[in-house]
Amino acid sequence: MREAHPLERQVGIDYYVSDGPGVGGRLRADPADFRVRELEAVDPEPPDADAGAYPHLLVRATLVDWDTNDFAGALSDALGVSRERVSWAGTKDKRAVTTQLFSVQGIDAADLPTLDGVDLEPLGRVGRNLEFGDLAGNAFEIRVSEPERPEAVDDVVDALTAFGGGRPAVPNVFGHQRFGSRRPVTHEVGLHVVREEWRAAVLAYVGNPAETEPERTRTARATVEEVAAGDDPDWAAALDAMPGHLGYERSMLHRLVENGGREPADFRNALEAVPWNLQRLFVNAAQSFAFNRIVSERLRRGLPFDRPVAGDVVAFADADAPADLAVPDTDRLQRVTEERVDVVTRHCERGRAFVTAPLVGTETELGDGEPGDVEREVLDGLDLSPSDFDLPGNFDSSGTRRAVLVGTDLSVERDPLTLSFSLPRGSYATAVLREFLKVDPRDL
Repeated sequence: MREAHPLERQVGIDYYVSDGPGVGGRLRADPADFRVRELEAVDPEPPDADAGAYPHLLVRATLVDWDTNDFAGALSDALGVSRERVSWAGTKDKRAVTTQLFSVQGIDAADLPTLDGVDLEPLGRVGRNLEFGDLAGNAFEIRVSEPERPEAVDDVVDALTAFGGGRPAVPNVFGHQRFGSRRPVTHEVGLHVVREEWRAAVLAYVGNPAETEPERTRTARATVEEVAAGDDPDWAAALDAMPGHLGYERSMLHRLVENGGREPADFRNALEAVPWNLQRLFVNAAQSFAFNRIVSERLRRGLPFDRPVAGDVVAFADADAPADLAVPDTDRLQRVTEERVDVVTRHCERGRAFVTAPLVGTETELGDGEPGDVEREVLDGLDLSPSDFDLPGNFDSSGTRRAVLVGTDLSVERDPLTLSFSLPRGSYATAVLREFLKVDPRDL
């Protein structure tokens, strides 16, 4: 197997499925080169429905070169409402043309503003705000600029089709951006959190300079590490050195200044200075890293992804998902015994079941046989066990399982080279794009 890019190996992705060279080139020369459209899973009431019973306006927004969070802020400002009244189902890339759903509490369609680079279409009313994951998936149309080897695309398609058992598919890895595109450290923080190494967790986030960062940021992080190495750390000096735009780092350091920054509880308190969703992200990134490592080890051993072997745990398809987009229901799991391998294989071939690996947490039950050996070997290598995720506050996680394979309705246009495909929610377009381009993951 072809080894992955060194930066991908840092986040647990060790191999490509396709052995040949990639097409090269670059993405996002223009926002229109990267188009993503949500596959919607919300059925609103009509726009004139009772606003008392259905207080949220559902809006389909097409955004050009907008960060999702920035747009939500601009929309709330233009409406003159609290930012907390704007919700969405999925965060999208900035340098792109994105079509996605938003809900806004307490407004009417006539209130919608005009914003540059934004087209707003009111769809109706809903009884609650959108929550993260309220979508079936995403459809992508991605143009590759200046490909160096456009002819390589056919070999990649053939390799992915063989890997998926007759349908193009890739390992369902968490993309590099899950861990921080410029400085992939969230999983390092999370691993320290799970081991309750609170001091190390804070320093991994606030210190730990990366060559890819601006010089001023690197200098500030180096100052943090110098301060931390002293017998009597001067956290105020570290705070003074940290640039204002690094708000989360400054929040943690401010807590250390306040509480002294000497005891483990001081550092846990510092981590809790950041929003609850970032606290969860640290642990989620550790789970994602372990998942990527399990997937890589499964590849190395030559275990199949499109069908089970004895000891695997499969998830059955979500009956409520769109018929053309099979989505695993991780509440419907089954352990595959030797006697049921053939039966479950037929379910996998028909898109009714999916081989899974753990996103480990307190309720995780590991597989049996060789798949279980893979899972235990990776977790032992990371000094992790399910019970370690019994953690305080927002750091706690019960875990779940995730499909190891994601198939797609891939199509390719040649001039210009354009890749079109759909993925279920939670899967990364970079999992597909990396196989075709084989470039530095930061360029994806």
